[in-house]
Amino acid sequence: MEEHFFQCPYCWEEISMLLDVSVSHQVYVEDCEVCCNPIELTVAYEDGVLNTFSAQSIEQ
Repeated sequence: MEEHFFQCPYCWEEISMLLDVSVSHQVYVEDCEVCCNPIELTVAYEDGVLNTFSAQSIEQ
């Protein structure tokens, strides 16, 4: 697991999440620890190094 810091796309607070480096590509939803809104995370690792990270709001 690796801790990664980024800004919430809703409240703009800096938050951190633990990312699983053993999975090369992931897309999942996790709630912001500050405002509790759902964030869609896209994470990709290549050779154990974070290659892509995206945190997007989920809006209808």
